[in-house]
Amino acid sequence: MAEIIALLLGGLAFVGAAVAGLYLWPVGRRGLRVAPARPLDFDTATRAAAAVIAAETADPEVRPESRSRLLSHGSRTGRAVLLLHGYTLAPEQYAGLAEEFFDRGYNVWIPRAPQHGTVGRRAHHRVEAGELTTYAAQGWAVAAALGDEVGVVGISGGAVLAAWLAQVPGNVVRHLLLLSPFFGPNPRQAPAYAVKPLIVLYGRRVLRDRVTSRGYSLTAVTQYLTIARTLPNPPRRTGLRTAAVAISPLDGVVDLRAAVDVPRRIADANALTLQVCTLPETLGVEHNTLNLGADGDEWRRRYVALYEGEPCLLY
Repeated sequence: MAEIIALLLGGLAFVGAAVAGLYLWPVGRRGLRVAPARPLDFDTATRAAAAVIAAETADPEVRPESRSRLLSHGSRTGRAVLLLHGYTLAPEQYAGLAEEFFDRGYNVWIPRAPQHGTVGRRAHHRVEAGELTTYAAQGWAVAAALGDEVGVVGISGGAVLAAWLAQVPGNVVRHLLLLSPFFGPNPRQAPAYAVKPLIVLYGRRVLRDRVTSRGYSLTAVTQYLTIARTLPNPPRRTGLRTAAVAISPLDGVVDLRAAVDVPRRIADANALTLQVCTLPETLGVEHNTLNLGADGDEWRRRYVALYEGEPCLLY
């Protein structure tokens, strides 16, 4: 039996009489509704980014390599992109891809997620859904001022936040690229019927947190799942111009069907064709689809092409 299911069943032993109620308990949270930020100009946005980086530099709890990063050409450009890293990771996850975007003329903003990139390696266990959506909204406010046409790339939990941003009324997300999006756990880890109990029991801290062999806190992981459950259904038409997803068949973390179905519905609502890129198994890439080894340069170019609306060409 999968590890997460074993943990869940262990928890249910304490609340057996309430099992039925778990499926009726609403998982949406008012705190996830973030008011649209006042538009910033380029200078104000870059000062805001610099202030974030300075605060992280002064904070001994933040690892130097994990600070937020701004790659700027010194003025507003035609294109800019917001990069949202994955759960347990930090902005350095995007080092190569950020440079690829920058070299193509983009201004790039990579903010550090709350409770991430710290000296205390378990700090991310404390992350909350509300602070994640606030972080994403604040990141978007900066990125939106860096270029005329702006989009979002997210990986894993960051992809959930990217999809959420693309559906927030008032945001003008033009391009959306989701890498290994975590809209649900791999069925081998937790089948669909177990997801809502996980969200309620661990996401609401009804049960004491458990940590998987991958170092994932169930309390933290279910914060991202909570956000995924708040995406509008049906999705909104928002002015999106391109939508793409990249997944690996070797990914044992995410539900690969949901990873495609959710962005496809968003693309359909915007009258777009979702570009789907399935990495070849021969790459040996698992969940972290930015960990590309010797083929990294080629695949980073493909990711930018996907972001810009080109099909995924495998050869």
